[in-house]
Amino acid sequence: MTALTDDTLPVAPRAIRDEMIVFVVMALLLAAVPFSGIYPFFVMQALCFALLACAFNLLIGYGGLLSFGHAMFLGTAGYCSAHALKVWALPPELGILVGVAGAFVLSLITGYISIRRQGIYFSMITLALSQLLYFIYLQAPFTHGEDGIQGIPQGRMFGLFDLSKPTTLYYVVLVGFLAGFLLIYRIINSPFGEVLKAIRENEPRAISLGYRTDQYKFLAFVLSGTLAGFAGSLKVFVAQNASLTDVHWSMSGEVVLMTLVGGLGTIFGPVVGAFAIIAMQQYLAGFGQWVTVIQGSIFVVCVLTFRRGVIGEIAHYFRRSL
Repeated sequence: MTALTDDTLPVAPRAIRDEMIVFVVMALLLAAVPFSGIYPFFVMQALCFALLACAFNLLIGYGGLLSFGHAMFLGTAGYCSAHALKVWALPPELGILVGVAGAFVLSLITGYISIRRQGIYFSMITLALSQLLYFIYLQAPFTHGEDGIQGIPQGRMFGLFDLSKPTTLYYVVLVGFLAGFLLIYRIINSPFGEVLKAIRENEPRAISLGYRTDQYKFLAFVLSGTLAGFAGSLKVFVAQNASLTDVHWSMSGEVVLMTLVGGLGTIFGPVVGAFAIIAMQQYLAGFGQWVTVIQGSIFVVCVLTFRRGVIGEIAHYFRRSL
């Protein structure tokens, strides 16, 4: 896998070896968090947003489609899971499935509407659809409007794992993140992923080779939206609430920021970007509204000095695939 702005990075098998080494190191570091004294809620929240950013990167970094509406998948899955857990009293595993199914259906509908447009028109349609859903959820009775769904029970997953225990919940979220990350990695390195990159680089040429590009982009959109929904379902167990914040357009903007800061079109860039943005929100909370200004300033600096993103620049400097 190569960064979007660099075609000179090495390819398999060396690239796969490098990526697997980094993945193992990342998994080990994350697995050691409960023993390090780091606040677990912060890491769990960052893992959920990292998965969301990776799902978004699948669409823009490898499909070349910029969506300004990915928050609708995060929020829809969150509301569906929260309602299933609190009102229907479903167990956690079924609550997650309900949320993912909701995001899947939504991605089918919104993808069908938007995927035939390109460039800024595609982006504006996704933004419009996201805002439409925001106002629907604001008025819908089951979402409880601005109050959201509060006090969501965490329950016992598969009847064995008590999610009310922070350490157990952390490892469940970690396993969910790693599973989603590996699925995205497999998609990117599959024949489907190679065609998707070809469409990103030169869609007319891909069409001339006989590929039905709209179908490939539609499938990429559905996969990205469904995985974003998975992140939303996991986030419900961490925050124990589902609110309008997760559906707001600013959330979609944060996901774009995470991906660009970490590295567009890199596999590990969105993870680094998500942790960086969530860390700023966590540790700069004392600055109030100035946090947004600080984030914007950091974004400007990154765009001007790290045009490939943090991981993209590191990969380019060491000529490694990350």
